[in-house]
Amino acid sequence: MSMVTRTDTQSPALHVADSHELIRVQGARENNLKDVSIEIPKRRLTVFTGVSGSGKSSLVFGTIAAESQRLINETYSAFVQGFMPTLSRPEVDVLDGLTTAIIVDQERMGSNPRSTVGTATDANAMLRILFSRLGKPHIGSPNAYSFNVPSVKASGAITIERGAGKTKTEKATFTRLGGMCPRCEGMGSVTDFDLSALYDDSLSLNEGALTIPGYSMDGWYGRIFRGSGFFDPDKPISKFTKKELHDLLHKEPTKIKVDGINLTYEGLIPKIQKSFLSKDVDAQQPHIRAFVERAVTFTTCPECEGTRLSKEARSSKIKGKNIADVCAMQISDLADWVRGLDEPSVAPLLTGLQHLLDSFAEIGLGYLSLDRPSGTLSGGEAQRTKMIRHLGSSLTDVTYVFDEPTIGLHPHDIERMNDLLLQLRDKGNTVLVVEHKPETIAIADHVVDLGPGAGTEGGTVCFEGAVEGLRGSDTTTGRHLDDRATLKESVRSSSGTLEIRAASTHNLQDVDVDIPLGMLCVVTGVAGSGKSSLIHGSVAGRDGVVVIDQGAIRGSRRSNPATYTGLLDPIRKAFAKANGVKPALFSSNSEGACPTCNGAGVIYTDLGVMATVESTCEECEGKRFQASVLEYHIGGRDISEVLAMSVREAEEFFGDGEARIPAAHKILSRLADVGLGYLTLGQPLTTLSGGERQRLKLATQMAEKGDVYVLDEPTTGLHLADVEQLLGLLDRLVDSGKSVIVIEHHQAVMAHADWIIDLGPGAGHDGGRIVFEGTPADLVAARSTLTGEHLAVYVGT
Repeated sequence: MSMVTRTDTQSPALHVADSHELIRVQGARENNLKDVSIEIPKRRLTVFTGVSGSGKSSLVFGTIAAESQRLINETYSAFVQGFMPTLSRPEVDVLDGLTTAIIVDQERMGSNPRSTVGTATDANAMLRILFSRLGKPHIGSPNAYSFNVPSVKASGAITIERGAGKTKTEKATFTRLGGMCPRCEGMGSVTDFDLSALYDDSLSLNEGALTIPGYSMDGWYGRIFRGSGFFDPDKPISKFTKKELHDLLHKEPTKIKVDGINLTYEGLIPKIQKSFLSKDVDAQQPHIRAFVERAVTFTTCPECEGTRLSKEARSSKIKGKNIADVCAMQISDLADWVRGLDEPSVAPLLTGLQHLLDSFAEIGLGYLSLDRPSGTLSGGEAQRTKMIRHLGSSLTDVTYVFDEPTIGLHPHDIERMNDLLLQLRDKGNTVLVVEHKPETIAIADHVVDLGPGAGTEGGTVCFEGAVEGLRGSDTTTGRHLDDRATLKESVRSSSGTLEIRAASTHNLQDVDVDIPLGMLCVVTGVAGSGKSSLIHGSVAGRDGVVVIDQGAIRGSRRSNPATYTGLLDPIRKAFAKANGVKPALFSSNSEGACPTCNGAGVIYTDLGVMATVESTCEECEGKRFQASVLEYHIGGRDISEVLAMSVREAEEFFGDGEARIPAAHKILSRLADVGLGYLTLGQPLTTLSGGERQRLKLATQMAEKGDVYVLDEPTTGLHLADVEQLLGLLDRLVDSGKSVIVIEHHQAVMAHADWIIDLGPGAGHDGGRIVFEGTPADLVAARSTLTGEHLAVYVGT
């Protein structure tokens, strides 16, 4: 099956003789790639297809984009490279014709709590200039409107002209005006600390009173506290004077000398704010996150009312609105407001701002506001926001790399996304897209299909050429490209209803709706129409409701599918029983761990200001276990070999014969059912995509006792061939007596539903209403909504 199908049905434009017009890859072996060699036309739109785990990302991101970024990094000076992550050369023989690669992926947009949609694009910068020119009263430069710039007072000398050539020098105080609210320091919220979570006041510092993670009296912290002289470390904190308690909690950074060494002492609260609260809490280590959730409460800043801006910045207005007002507006409304400004003095600025805001609307993000924290955007929203930055870029002849840009998009929005991908290509750029949706595959100039299967069964090029050639090829993608689900001949009957009354979360407009139980109910609508607000705001949290979303799975980098699903427990017990030893030996987090890497399989070297370097442990060669543990076997395999198996391989291995473990086989069958047969049991959870995380949660929670299952876009990352398998799984859930509510854009899922609730008609304040309730057949017959129109075309009526 490693034979490559090539086609002569390519458009003439793609028969390129000049090697400068091609990106040539020879002998790519990253991850599961098997000596892949392909030629990709430049300044064209190439779509990479194949089942999940077939090697698409390894080729596009792990090989082409990674080598481009490595070569760019090498052009910087050695000093600058010292502050950048060390990138190794991908496993590939030859890579020719590379241009600068810009990755537009679905990673969340950083964990900086100061980052908003406006700061992540050029929108805020342009608005600050606009207000510094037109705002009344005039308060200063653009920085005077920035919530990330504090006001600073400074002293200096000024020279005054006194006439007749005489001057006089006087001392003066200057204020450089920034827009940051002084109370919350531009965060929009203030923190309140539960002191009982910081220390046990019945104990002294030397007795271990502090309960803050990492704040031990052994080491530097203890040295500083004992040597500061601000309090007695042997006195219980409850006996501290007011001044001593103030110094412990609030003292500003103060230079002290301890044992002849110059050190800085700082109170606990400012120290915690800098070390724990300057980053997104959800991005922190689990033990730190738990401490923050226990010890800190966040409330809206009473001085700036959450706008993050100083009183001066809010006093300056254009047409009655200050910069906080306009950043809080829905972007589509803000675009109309800017369109109404007629000021020749800033005409070029207004034109650029107008174009930027219109781009948000074109890409289906007009319902956002510029003050929305960028960390709250979904993966799809984050990817499209990054795309807006590049649409306005002056760069040409670069390679843009997209990871499933249609995720989270209604069919109506996919059309707009396709237009934007073509715009990037037509500016003279090479556009590489990893994608499953047939609507986007259809616009490709060139297609590369990988497979034929996933994991060890993938990693080869099955087809290269034009879309028509793919359609006629005998590959998995080719056979399923024209798959269309049909409407059910009969739908299930409702066994009851889940009532929602006067729902008003976010943009919902007092929605009343009855969600039928005992059925497969699909909630649809364009991005931003209110689907998630309705379900997560009014259904999640009720008794008996199990919510399975795409959020990050909390756990360390040691966590993997085997530990997360509980699969490792029966496997460890079986190894222990078969070999007459303790189960703990077969845990890389316990007695069996390699002592050199502590069971991580890799050694992490912290190089201070430089990136942490990760290298395979030489002692265990990445296997994570002591050599003696690997002498114990089941069915001829040791524990490291079991963790290196794919789900499908392990399902077969533990299904019968000497290695039969029914409890393990049951969990593995559920993982295969949700389309994760290609994952390896020991793969770190941090490497999984949002769709893979959701399906892993689904496989784990299928055995829970909930009556209502809520799934958020479960088709994310699924190949066309796997969607049918997912529908079968949803049917089995309903037939087993569960009620299933799915938020979904995939038309195959809509067609397969028993009941559809469609929100809209638009996004943001143009949505938030129920525009249809009923069966898919009735939705198609009515064609009264955007969803109905697209579904009718999809099912061919």
